[in-house]
Amino acid sequence: MTRITLTVDGAQVSDDVEPRLLLVQYLRERLGKTGTVIGCDTSNCGACTVHLNGTSVKSCNVLAVQADGSEVTTVEGLAQDGQLHPVQEAFRECHGLQCGYCTPGMIMQSIDLLNTNPNPSEAEIREGLEGNLCRCTGYHNIVRAVQHAAGQGAPS
Repeated sequence: MTRITLTVDGAQVSDDVEPRLLLVQYLRERLGKTGTVIGCDTSNCGACTVHLNGTSVKSCNVLAVQADGSEVTTVEGLAQDGQLHPVQEAFRECHGLQCGYCTPGMIMQSIDLLNTNPNPSEAEIREGLEGNLCRCTGYHNIVRAVQHAAGQGAPS
């Protein structure tokens, strides 16, 4: 067992974990952050995307011990004072989801994209979301949601 300490959605946590425990498993099984979805376990789908020190990562590709000392933000940590994050609100307004399975990862990746490019073109949005797969929507409304959030000046 290895002792880790990290900040998750603003709260500091410390735990003893097996060195091989994936961050996605730690978040879901130990902390109950089930919005971080396990989709493929091979880093292909992006459903498990979270922010690690402000940058999006696929948490099925990161060991919990690698996150030691870091700050992790999950989709559950985005809303503030009962208000959805502007990107979450844009996905709601623009119907950027269907079954919802990919939505947490799409939102987290979209925020990272908008942090690096606050006014992306449609092509830049599609390229920025390349590592996140949706099997339902055809991406049209997801792209619209990111465009809408960008137009609203969505903050990190």
